[in-house]
Amino acid sequence: MRSDNHKPKGFRLPILQGVLPIDRARLPAELVAGITLAALAIPEVMGYTKISGTPVITGLYTMLIPMVLFAIFGSSRHLVVGADSATAAILSAGLVGLASTGSNEYVALAAVLALMAAGFLLLARIIGLGFLADFLSRTVLIGFLTGVGIQVALGEISGMLGLKGGGHGTLEKIWNDLQQIEQVNFPALAIAVSVLIVIVGSERISKKIPGALIAVIGAVVVSWVFDLGAYMPVLGSVPGGLPHIGLPDVHWSWELVGKLAPTAFAMFVVILAQSAATSRAYAARYNEAFSENTDLIGLGLANIGAGLSGAFVVNGSPTKTQMVDSAGGRSQLSLLFTALIVLLVLLFLTGPLAYMPEAVLSAVVFLIGIDLIDFKGMHSIFVQRRSEFWVALITALMVVFVGVEQGIVLAMVLSLIDHTRRGYHPKNMLLVPGHSGVLHAKPVATREQALPGLLIYRFTHSMYYANTQQLSEEITHLVNHARPPLRWLCIDASAVDDIDYSAGKTLRALHGLLQQQGVHLVVAQMLEDVKEERRHALRKVFGKHAYYDTLEDVLHAYRKKVDATVS
Repeated sequence: MRSDNHKPKGFRLPILQGVLPIDRARLPAELVAGITLAALAIPEVMGYTKISGTPVITGLYTMLIPMVLFAIFGSSRHLVVGADSATAAILSAGLVGLASTGSNEYVALAAVLALMAAGFLLLARIIGLGFLADFLSRTVLIGFLTGVGIQVALGEISGMLGLKGGGHGTLEKIWNDLQQIEQVNFPALAIAVSVLIVIVGSERISKKIPGALIAVIGAVVVSWVFDLGAYMPVLGSVPGGLPHIGLPDVHWSWELVGKLAPTAFAMFVVILAQSAATSRAYAARYNEAFSENTDLIGLGLANIGAGLSGAFVVNGSPTKTQMVDSAGGRSQLSLLFTALIVLLVLLFLTGPLAYMPEAVLSAVVFLIGIDLIDFKGMHSIFVQRRSEFWVALITALMVVFVGVEQGIVLAMVLSLIDHTRRGYHPKNMLLVPGHSGVLHAKPVATREQALPGLLIYRFTHSMYYANTQQLSEEITHLVNHARPPLRWLCIDASAVDDIDYSAGKTLRALHGLLQQQGVHLVVAQMLEDVKEERRHALRKVFGKHAYYDTLEDVLHAYRKKVDATVS
C-alpha cells in the first residue's frame, strides 16, 4: 500500500491528518454529512449484525470507538471505517462450529478476530506488507463481492418469510427454506415487502433520502402500536449505554489463535484491498495527500478499539464513504459528528429497538446483498477481458457454494496466477526504424532487423525463472532464422526491472551460444538499479563494452563496426 503521490503542504501532525486543518466555513456541511451518515448507516450496521451473527447492539458499537480511532490516527480525509458486509460474512463463516451464533462466547470470539485482524494490519505496517493489497485484483474483487452479495441475499429469504431457517452453507439454507415453505409467516412477509418498497422507492426519488431509517422507524412504530410481537419475531430488549471496555472473555491459547488465524488473515486481506482502493479513489478525486502506511495504523487501531469494546471487525467502507461524500463531507470531522450521534442513540434511544420485527432487518440485509451483486461489473469484464471474467465467475461461485473464507483465498491465488501468467509469457517485440528513423515495435514473429545483421529484441518484463525458457527460445529462433545472418543481437532491457539468478544463468548461456555462432550480444537501456545488482556478474561474461545507454548508441556503434569491417 503506497500512495503518497501528492505531498502534503506544510507541517502535518502524526495524528488528526484526516481532520486538520479545520475550515470553519465548512463546519455546517460536515455536521450535515455526519447526520446523514448516521441516518443511513445505523440501520445498515444493524443489518450487518445479522450477517455476522452478533447482537444488534454490536453494530452500533462499530460506529463509535473504531470510527473515532480511525478519524484520529488515519490519514485519509474521506475513508469511512465501520462494519462491512464482506468482513462480516467472513466472520460468520469462520466461527461456524466454534460457538453458538449470538452467544456470549460467539461475541467474544468475534472480538478476538478483530484484535487478530488488527495484529495483521499493524504487522503489515511494520514489515512492509502493504503491497499485498495489489494482489487482490479488481476482477476477483468484483467476483468475490458478487458472491458475497448472492450468499447474503439468499441467506435472508427465511427471515423475510418469517421462517426458522437453518443450515450453514447457501445450498443448505435454501433447502431448509423449501422444506419450511408451508410455515410462511404472512404478517412478517408483509412487513418485509413494505420495508423493501420504502427503501427502493426512496432511492428512486433521491439517494439522499434515508429510506432505511424511515422504514425502520416506521416498522418500530407500527410494531409498538399494533403489538406485532404477538404475530412475528421481534428483536426484544436491546441493551443501551456505553460498551464495556476490556479483553474478550475467552480461554486464550495458541490452539485458539491457530483456529482463528485463517479467518483473521482473510479479513486482513479484504480490509487491506478494499480500504486502499477506496482511499486511493477519493484522494485522486480531490488531489489530496494520504499515506497508506498511516492508514494501516489507523485501521489497526480501529480494530483494536472494536475488539476491546465488544464490537466485531471493521473495514474501510466504499458505500459509507460515498454517503458522506455525496452529503458534502470532506474530512474525518463528519465521522466524529456521526460518532457523537451514535453515542446519543446508545444512551437514550435503544429502548424502541425492542419492538423492531426481525423481518425488517432481514429486508435491509437482503438489499445490502443485492447492492453487492455487480452484474454490470461482471458484464463489463466479460466484454473486455473474457479470460478475467471466468476468474471472477469462479471466485463468485466458490463464495456462494463453498464458503467466504475459501473464496477470498481463491481470489488471492487467482490474482497471483493471473499476475504470474502475464510475466510468465510476456509479449516481447522487435524494434525497427521507420521512414523517419524513429524505432517502431514489430512482433517477434516478423524477425525484422533494425539494420542488416542487427536485431533489437525488447524484453517487456522482469527476467526470472518462469520466463527464461521463452527468452532462450525466442532469441535462439531469431538467430537461427535470421536473413541475412546476424552479426549483433541487442537486448533492449528498458522494461527489465530485475534479473534473478536463473535469468542470469540463461543470459550467460545465450552469450556463449551466440558467441559460437559469431553473433555479438549487447544490452541497451538497462535500468540503473539492475545494472548495479548484475553489473559484476554479467560484465565478466559480456565484457564491459557490451552495455549501451541508448538504442541510438547501439545503431551508431554497429554502423561504425560495419564500416570498419568493409573498409
